[in-house]
Amino acid sequence: MVEIPASNLKKDITKILFEQGYILSYKFDDSTVQGTIKIALKYNKETKEPVIKKIQRISKPGLRKYAGAKELPRVLNGLGIAIVSTSHGVMTGKQATRDNIGGEVLCYVY
Repeated sequence: MVEIPASNLKKDITKILFEQGYILSYKFDDSTVQGTIKIALKYNKETKEPVIKKIQRISKPGLRKYAGAKELPRVLNGLGIAIVSTSHGVMTGKQATRDNIGGEVLCYVY
C-alpha cells in the first residue's frame, strides 16, 4: 500500500494505471485539505515481482515534451503505455492516437 498526496493529475494517472492493469486498487481520501491517494500495488503471483517495472518521466518542468497525433511514441513496441495530457484530458498514447489528438507526453510505464 502506497499513500501519496492527491492532485487532479495524479488522480487521472492513477485511474489510467488501474484501467490498464498496472495497480490492484486505489482509494481517494479527501479527509485532509489536500487529500491523499492510497494505491495497492500489483505483483506477479509466481515470481512475486511488481507489475510496474519502470515509470519514466518524459516531460519535465524545465523541458516539456509535446507530440502530435502522428508522432506519439510506442513504448516497448506496444508492451508498455505512454500517458499523455491532451486537451480532452489525460489518456494513454493509444487512445490519443485513436482519437487523433496530440499533447504533452507525461511518462512511460512498463
